[in-house]
Amino acid sequence: MDTLFTAVEGTALSQALRTARWGYAAVNATHILGIALLIGATVTLNLRYLGLWPSVPRHTLVRVLAPVAATGLALAVCAGLMLYSVRAREYAGLGFFQAKLVLITIAVLSALWLHRRHGMALETAGGASLKAHALLSLACWTGALICGRLIAFADD
Repeated sequence: MDTLFTAVEGTALSQALRTARWGYAAVNATHILGIALLIGATVTLNLRYLGLWPSVPRHTLVRVLAPVAATGLALAVCAGLMLYSVRAREYAGLGFFQAKLVLITIAVLSALWLHRRHGMALETAGGASLKAHALLSLACWTGALICGRLIAFADD
């Protein structure tokens, strides 16, 4: 695996990000924007699944916020991979980074399963299924956010 991580760190993109201060800053800002879109949309949806704002039709929120969450996830993953490439060997060995990846995987698979089972607008989803998903999703995304932030302090 070390050979793979070394190869990732040796890519032209990784080397450019390592030396281009504003390039790295732009990718980092894109990562944060993606996280903001993702977390903002998913927390809002999950709170609705838990019963907040009952007068707002669930399908309306899902139709608007699911694409926002998906866009945020795509931005965060793409930018995150670029940030990862700068120090792949170091990040791969960090417990916080590994935990973050596990939590993101669980959250994404849970959302995909929910939408596959109940339709894109969750037309057939019952309250218990939505509440269970919401609690899992909130725990995973909050945990991933915390682990991501703690990566910066892993060497301290």
